[in-house]
Amino acid sequence: MPSFDIVCKPNLVEVRNALDQANREISTRFDFKGSDARIENASEALVAFADDPFKLGQVRDVLLAKLAKRSVDVRFLDLDTKVEKISGDKVKQSITLRQGIESTLAKRIVQMLKDSRMKVTAAIQGDAVRVTSAKRDTLQEAIALVRKEIDELPLAFENFRD
Repeated sequence: MPSFDIVCKPNLVEVRNALDQANREISTRFDFKGSDARIENASEALVAFADDPFKLGQVRDVLLAKLAKRSVDVRFLDLDTKVEKISGDKVKQSITLRQGIESTLAKRIVQMLKDSRMKVTAAIQGDAVRVTSAKRDTLQEAIALVRKEIDELPLAFENFRD
């Protein structure tokens, strides 16, 4: 049976490249001279450091520009609304990378495919949704429907098998 998986995962190599480029630009910019502005890669998140909230916003803007230049969708980033104060005047903010489809969105995708009356079966498998059908054309229609309806997360369609 033909099938494919609906997943949500960023290209981590491009994210790391964009992070390196952003740190390089921050270290050479005149308005960041003498400041401790940088972005670090934690295990599942990025952490932005700066001297004050204004510079923190500039650090985020540099990161977003570099991600866009490297063709990484910024919807993968989940900015923490809380800006933490650390020693002295310095601040930091956590930026998590979204990986995998949350269960509520996965249930919504499965329900949407059921309501469309297409002859497909969708099943949640961990952080992905597997869609199977007897015909490839039906699977392509399902891909088009999901692309049209779901826009809050950048979804990828992998493991298309006959």
